[in-house]
Amino acid sequence: MQLVLQIVLVLSSLLMILLVLLHKGKGGGLSDLFGGGVSSSLGGSSVVERNLDRLTIGMAIVWIASIVALGLLLKT
Repeated sequence: MQLVLQIVLVLSSLLMILLVLLHKGKGGGLSDLFGGGVSSSLGGSSVVERNLDRLTIGMAIVWIASIVALGLLLKT
């Protein structure tokens, strides 16, 4: 069980990094460095941004749940 939770934590951590970097930048940040301006012209829709927000929040919930579960499992 511990190994499964560790794998989920690593995968969700990597996906969280990717999803945060995909968000539209408010100006000259990392998202512009990795082509944030290009993705905004390709997407161009607020629906895409809302779906990205929802996906990021869902992944954050999975990330937090795996941290809490690992903490409880290792405490005992």
